[in-house]
Amino acid sequence: MGKTIRTDAVKRLFEAIKTLENEEEYFEFFEDICTVNELLSLAQRFEVACMLKDNCTYHEVAEKTGASTATISRVNRSLNYGNGSYDMVLDRMK
Repeated sequence: MGKTIRTDAVKRLFEAIKTLENEEEYFEFFEDICTVNELLSLAQRFEVACMLKDNCTYHEVAEKTGASTATISRVNRSLNYGNGSYDMVLDRMK
């Protein structure tokens, strides 16, 4: 069995994120807590998910986002077999 994210440290991080009140605070907090590359990787994965939900091909996604086919495949697996959180968030953003 793999590692779990359900730790006290992760819960504390989520509690901290919930205190952020506006976009500027989001940018400042995530710039402090993540490297630029870490944050850009998270954003890239989310963009990949959005494009896959819009029925874009792997080629189109790779071309627009610069994501590797391995990353696109991992995101697609999460979309199809994950917890449904991408769908939940994308539905809420509509």
